[in-house]
Amino acid sequence: MFGKQIPLFRLFGFDVGIDPTWVMIAVLVTWSLAVGLFPSYYPGLSPLAAWSMGVVGAAGLFASIIFHELSHSLVARRFGLPIGGITLWIFGGVAHMEGEPEAPKVEFWMAIAGPVSSYVLAGGFVLAAWAGDGLAWPVTVTGVFWYLAAINGVLATFNLVPAFPMDGGRVLRAILWARSGNFREATRIASGLGGLFGLGLMAAAAFFLLQGNLVAAVWWFLIGLFVRFAARSSYHQVLVKEALEDRPVSQFLTADPIIVPPDLSLHRMVEDYFYRYYFKAFPVVEGGRAIGIVSLDQVRQVARDQWETTTVGDVLTPVGDDNSVALGTPALAALRQMQRGGLSRLLVVERGRLAGLVCLRDLLGYLTMRLDLEGGDGGTDGAGRRQA
Repeated sequence: MFGKQIPLFRLFGFDVGIDPTWVMIAVLVTWSLAVGLFPSYYPGLSPLAAWSMGVVGAAGLFASIIFHELSHSLVARRFGLPIGGITLWIFGGVAHMEGEPEAPKVEFWMAIAGPVSSYVLAGGFVLAAWAGDGLAWPVTVTGVFWYLAAINGVLATFNLVPAFPMDGGRVLRAILWARSGNFREATRIASGLGGLFGLGLMAAAAFFLLQGNLVAAVWWFLIGLFVRFAARSSYHQVLVKEALEDRPVSQFLTADPIIVPPDLSLHRMVEDYFYRYYFKAFPVVEGGRAIGIVSLDQVRQVARDQWETTTVGDVLTPVGDDNSVALGTPALAALRQMQRGGLSRLLVVERGRLAGLVCLRDLLGYLTMRLDLEGGDGGTDGAGRRQA
């Protein structure tokens, strides 16, 4: 979903960053406030005053979204659910959950924390605006307070729509889960409503288009498209969890993979391995022990005229927690490890010795089969594995 993030700061132990798409939104919000909303509500503003209000209003929105996501994160951490950080992006903000809640009450309190925090902020800004009006503060101050009160109220109310992946959809899933005890079925219902909500937003986009409001039409269409995609992906994630959480990587093992020694020159590596087997990476083994992995990308970073004098051992990535797993590791944990590191394969190591490889294509092939069978029990042998 996200590309390369721009780190900003740490807050209560959480890394906060922005996706490059947020920069575009920040500029758009500032511009719309400075030339549209504030001048229309407060005629007679000077351009400097309007733009100042626009910048402060956009910064307040920025802080409000962080506060909303931080509330989710703090409650999640309170219940032991790890959060990988907070990211602001084109559609707002997201707290990166590294797993699903283990009980309905965890889901409920984590989900409801965001809208409640936004309503609290809205109330605080209303009180500040009333105080400002009573004390005859400049309109450049009270106007921003009224805007932030309104936008936080809208943010909270929109997120309470009972459709996944909105916070209200998570609350609904928690309630259905608590009643039925079936997490998957609760997710299916909440995600289905999320898909319908996405369609509703896309229908609103069509209405705006007929009214001649192209910008609003494009915006609502993109939001609707995202909601539909996120709702469907959420249900598929549950199916993935069910399919892999009780399967060890040994089921998907590519045993006896082709290995290379660390003293092999890159020239021979290219000629005898890459050009012969067409794999993009090979385990490196010395004296029976796995010491790392060498990839085509690493070789490409070395000038061709240095291939004869540079060895595999000079460029390999050593065995570590990020590129290797034990034989009994759950396949779901291996998949998440690949996703975090952007890897397509992991070394499977037992007592320092290479047991084989687990490859992304094998996990995805198994998952595709399970999804084609609508999440049924499907086959269990993972046949057709290949070294990648």
